[in-house]
Amino acid sequence: MMMNLSSLLFLSTLIMGTLITISAKSWIIMWIGLEINLLSFIPMMNKNKTPFESESSIKYFMTQAMASMLLLMTILITEMMTMNSEWISMLMLSALFIKMGAPPFHFWFPAVMQGLSWMNCMLLMTWQKIAPMVMMGYQLWMGMFSNSIILMSVIVGAIGGFNQTSIRKLLAYSSISHLGWMITAMMMGTWYWTMYFVMYTLLNIAVVIIMNSNSMYYLPQVFSFKMNSNVKFMLFMSMLSLGGLPPFLGFLPKWMIIQNSMGMENSFIIIMMVMTTMITLYFYLRMTYSAFTINNQMPYWLMESKNKSVMYMSMIISLMSIPLITMINLY
Repeated sequence: MMMNLSSLLFLSTLIMGTLITISAKSWIIMWIGLEINLLSFIPMMNKNKTPFESESSIKYFMTQAMASMLLLMTILITEMMTMNSEWISMLMLSALFIKMGAPPFHFWFPAVMQGLSWMNCMLLMTWQKIAPMVMMGYQLWMGMFSNSIILMSVIVGAIGGFNQTSIRKLLAYSSISHLGWMITAMMMGTWYWTMYFVMYTLLNIAVVIIMNSNSMYYLPQVFSFKMNSNVKFMLFMSMLSLGGLPPFLGFLPKWMIIQNSMGMENSFIIIMMVMTTMITLYFYLRMTYSAFTINNQMPYWLMESKNKSVMYMSMIISLMSIPLITMINLY
């Protein structure tokens, strides 16, 4: 993505909006930070002015504006009537779940992802989730409502990834699945959420950089004969890490959340989360096997890699957990 003055301005205000939200003490100031973030991201989405980007930016704007309206209404009710009942908290959480794309408010998320460039997809999957999730942490409680959202997130993320030929939609449903794990981590504590989010962001960067450098948007491109075997190996190592396969980096935060959830006697939820993660791993592995066994015929003289630094960075991120597992004390 070429950086000019307008892009630099919108990127700086995007970051500033999120920082205002996570550092504010008042709900109104948090809402203002969310709006600054939204109005900075819309021009970044529509930078190339293609019809797909225009459609995605309109969908994103309409959804976020509706969520902001609901959030502001809830904040005003709380401030004016000095009441903070469970229903008010549920309304506020619903507005934040709409902003994040958590089920059952997730329908806009894959549709918006489909029309964006890879760099904007990465921002939408990572940075744009920080402010709503920090606000969610102030209102979240362990009960039927939050457990239902977690269950719906992991189930929709697993089932929605089937029969997808678009890699961006596949990663969108993967992000919805990870959202369920991040909400669980937030209920345990901010440290667990921070650890999970940082590792999830690193893995997303590893996958998106390879996709972007090879201009890959659909699965048939992954199966093509022109793709280098080394690049393909690094790509699928990163994708399997994103799915949570041991001993890759994506397994480490899930392991810690599983262990702590069992200590909190929340076994039913965690069993469902692990089972749906197996489904997610299934369609990642199905893609990997077909790419490596059936569709990997390539002449030897075309095997030279052009992006070795990108591949090595992706490999280092994915294999980082092997020394970390031995270093981190999980007890």
